[in-house]
Amino acid sequence: MNTSLQNILGMPVFELAAKSSAELLQLSEAARLELEQIKSLKEFIDGAIGYKYVSQVTKLRTEQGKESGVVHLLDEGIKVSADLPKRVTWDQKQLKTIAEKITAQGEDPAEYLEVSYKVAERKYSAWPDTIRKAFEPARTLKTGKPVYKLSPAGEDAS
Repeated sequence: MNTSLQNILGMPVFELAAKSSAELLQLSEAARLELEQIKSLKEFIDGAIGYKYVSQVTKLRTEQGKESGVVHLLDEGIKVSADLPKRVTWDQKQLKTIAEKITAQGEDPAEYLEVSYKVAERKYSAWPDTIRKAFEPARTLKTGKPVYKLSPAGEDAS
């Protein structure tokens, strides 16, 4: 293979697509390995940054009374922004019980809760046609981005 990863970005896509399957497999594998190395390097550097600033950020959060969100500090002329995203989860069984109590009191749970309905595709596919037909008007199928994988012929291509 005489095509390097650095050269392919300047190459027209039709020219790259004209390469043999074996060359495309080698390029794809080389790119995957390089991406893994870069991701590992980025995680390592991010870990060092976190290690460097964790005590200052923790102190700043305490001073500002912030358990989550973004705090900023300056270090040698560099602005350091530390984000601790808020991840709220709600117990679905308890919310259902609360919604039932609200309804029993004559109020509308929609005033307090957002309710969404979902149907597992595996269950939908297993239903009899008569049931599926009732649900079809509410179902929209969208597809994602196509994914192609190259592998040597003896390998599992799943």
